Amino acid sequence: MPKLTRSLSVLAAVAVTSSAALAQNPAAAAQANPMSFFVTSVGKGDGANLDRLEGADAHCKTLADASGVRQADGRTWRAYLSAVAADGKPIHARDRIGIGPWHNVKGALIAANAADLHGDIIRDRNQMNKVNALTEKGMPVNGVGDTPNTHDIITGSDSFGRAVGGTFDTTCSNYTSNSATGSTMLGHSDRTGGGNTSWNAAHASRGCGQANLVATGGAGLFYCFAAN
Repeated sequence: MPKLTRSLSVLAAVAVTSSAALAQNPAAAAQANPMSFFVTSVGKGDGANLDRLEGADAHCKTLADASGVRQADGRTWRAYLSAVAADGKPIHARDRIGIGPWHNVKGALIAANAADLHGDIIRDRNQMNKVNALTEKGMPVNGVGDTPNTHDIITGSDSFGRAVGGTFDTTCSNYTSNSATGSTMLGHSDRTGGGNTSWNAAHASRGCGQANLVATGGAGLFYCFAAN
């Protein structure tokens, strides 16, 4: 066997062995892949009024820092939310969260990049499901069959992670409203099959208040991604 071929074979074997070792040892996986994604364990408590994108981003950072979980230095945490800028231009959630890859609190890969996360080329390339969409505390989010069901996650986005557009409110007035009227787009954190649509664009809420979100199966939770 030529020397170059032997070297490549050895490197491939090492990579496979390392991946298998990480899969069998969650602690090692978490150490090798610091947390860069989580579902908020708690919302802000005021329905879909998150104090705009800035307030949601700050909530992500607060929870990440309070978790005590190892994260890379200088993490910039962003809430996965689409909105409308002051000049009327759309702000897309997918453009706010960096390029990936993203790992959960246990080091498991959620998605390698934005295309895989949203199924741009091949559907169902992410691991956004009940097993892997964990909070910053490493806990699964209650889903269908659990009491209470809190799987409705605020996104304000379509299935490709972009602002929905049109005249229908899908962001509860840019995350400033806690009214019984209005609406925001919601995803489901407990996906168990099917395409990518449900994790970020399952259905709209029936109102923006905390009670409205609870009534449709939520708690005002949202996704947080490290943008760097």
